[in-house]
Amino acid sequence: MSIGHTLLGLLESGPRHGYDLKRAFDEKFGHDRPLHYGQVYSTMSRLLRNGLVEVDSVEAGDGPERKRYAITEAGVTDVDQWLSRPEKPEPYLQSTLYTKVVLALLTGRGAAELVDVQRSEHLRLMRELTRRKKGGDLADQLICDHALFHLEADLRWLELAAARLDRLAEEIRR
Repeated sequence: MSIGHTLLGLLESGPRHGYDLKRAFDEKFGHDRPLHYGQVYSTMSRLLRNGLVEVDSVEAGDGPERKRYAITEAGVTDVDQWLSRPEKPEPYLQSTLYTKVVLALLTGRGAAELVDVQRSEHLRLMRELTRRKKGGDLADQLICDHALFHLEADLRWLELAAARLDRLAEEIRR
């Protein structure tokens, strides 16, 4: 995820302080991985330096000055371009799961046990996401569906790998 583009997109609705940007980001996108304040302010500094945002106002307070940021026309253009570019599909050709299975076989460890434990973990997370999806709003349901479809694909791969472990072990030993 591009944090910079996400913050720029949030600014399109109007100027905001860094604190408000963090809160909006966490509410819409950060359920599982909230944004750190330091990341907000370092990203805003970069966007300011690149001319994609400007300081709309500065408020004095008890602590440091509070800057309110606004998106520039260049920032709107940058978001437009980012939104129109397709994301590169991730083929996962060097996944950690694959690496663990092959290493388990190479080192004489139990690859079948590894696959079983991983299958259990995937199913646990799928149950958790399904519960979250049932209680969530439409946006939360959509992100949970995205994660569930990826987990389902991993589960299909785990089933295929489990069925081929003996043949894979023979090939690896050669």
